[in-house]
Amino acid sequence: MKILVVLTSHDQLGDTGEKTGFWLEELAAPYYRFVDAGAELTLVSPKGGQPPLDPKSNLPDFQTDATRRFEADPLAARALAHTGRLAEVDIARFDAVFYPGGHGPLWDLAEDADSIRLIEHALQAGKPVAAVCHAPGVLRHVKQADGRALVAGRQVTGFSNSEEEAVGLTGIVPFLVEDMLKAQGGDYSKGPDWQAYVVVDGLLVTGQNPGSSEATAEALLDQLV
Repeated sequence: MKILVVLTSHDQLGDTGEKTGFWLEELAAPYYRFVDAGAELTLVSPKGGQPPLDPKSNLPDFQTDATRRFEADPLAARALAHTGRLAEVDIARFDAVFYPGGHGPLWDLAEDADSIRLIEHALQAGKPVAAVCHAPGVLRHVKQADGRALVAGRQVTGFSNSEEEAVGLTGIVPFLVEDMLKAQGGDYSKGPDWQAYVVVDGLLVTGQNPGSSEATAEALLDQLV
């Protein structure tokens, strides 16, 4: 069982002068859910090398058993420091794809032609794709075989407008995940803010927020049984 994990390379939070990137919990919890299930993981990003970590995700209030385990794991640290280049990925080598969130993907992966093509080819090949929190934003330009938006007519979730408002970034992000999914024809639903909520529609798995990261990973594994 081989799972590809696609991380952002974007580290600027709009024009605020603050840093962003991937959200640690959304990598760490799925990482160990996959590893403990016996999966072989490959980490990639648009630029390769060390992806930027959203510094806020490493504050004490957001640390979990999974993040602490990840931070103390030399194998995980090495894998993260040496991510491959997204453009060089051959989807034929993998059984599934997972996208952690954080605000970074809204700027780079959502617009990245290699990411768009990867998702399209994975789903066409019958391989499940999962994305959590802001990462469903990477579906923005992905198409179905008939040219319609991938999410059109599909049940999906992702970081909600109310959660974005709560973190004060509604006017900073390039687009709101909830609004985008609805505008693309997705059947968007959500659970209570910050609580685990996952939606599965065929091979597409989406999770709402950081609290949904492990459940999203579990739903992806269920697709591989």
